[in-house]
Amino acid sequence: LPIEQRAEVRQNKIGFVFQTFNLVPYLTAIENVQVPMMLSQKFKTEQQERAEELLGTVGLQDRLHHKPSELSIGQQQRVALARMLANDPLIILADEPTGNLDPETRDQVLAFLRQFNEEGRTVIMVTHDLSAAECARRTLRLSEGRIQAGSDQNLLKTA
Repeated sequence: LPIEQRAEVRQNKIGFVFQTFNLVPYLTAIENVQVPMMLSQKFKTEQQERAEELLGTVGLQDRLHHKPSELSIGQQQRVALARMLANDPLIILADEPTGNLDPETRDQVLAFLRQFNEEGRTVIMVTHDLSAAECARRTLRLSEGRIQAGSDQNLLKTA
């Protein structure tokens, strides 16, 4: 695909969520969720409604106008999850999404990822957390840049 088409696929079909959240510090939660929709040139009213809906989905309807510094780590990750869903991606790439979280928030994030998968999205998660990996329907183990094994739950216990 040409570069322009690849960028369009990334913007509209793939959602990203990271260990470090990558929220814009001077924007509120709702504004952070609106960023991908702004880049897709969606109407302002559509951005506002969709961002409110998504923040409600992740339980942050009461934190719409809070900046990242006013949110807990778990709340920041949920804003990042809502932002990732802004353009309704088919594929979710999650890079260590539970790495900085306490056990309760970690379980919430994994439950959201499971829910997104049940809604028909493909979730690809990179993790060192064996208990997070055990939530997956299919697993692949990488070693030195090569796929060593896949889907055998016993490998997860010894990896």
